Amino acid sequence: MSFSWMAWTLPTAVFFITIFALIAAMGIWEFFSPGGGPRLGILRFETTRGDRLFVSLLGSAFIHLAWLGLGGPSLWWALALSVVYAIGVFRFV
Repeated sequence: MSFSWMAWTLPTAVFFITIFALIAAMGIWEFFSPGGGPRLGILRFETTRGDRLFVSLLGSAFIHLAWLGLGGPSLWWALALSVVYAIGVFRFV
């Protein structure tokens, strides 16, 4: 199978491997600790671990897109900001 239609660079591969690893880790976590203890955060509705992962991934995508549009092609600071954002989401949402 040829994947020449897509630019499979190392950053692209790391991105998809990371997303897969996060989803697999959440599945394992859910297997050993079912339910995830839904809680009310600052958004005032119940969220589970999966909800918070989705919100953090979606927000990180927007952070990276905004960084590309406003700051240029170097995404290391956007990555750091996304990690801080994800920690905040899992802590407070």
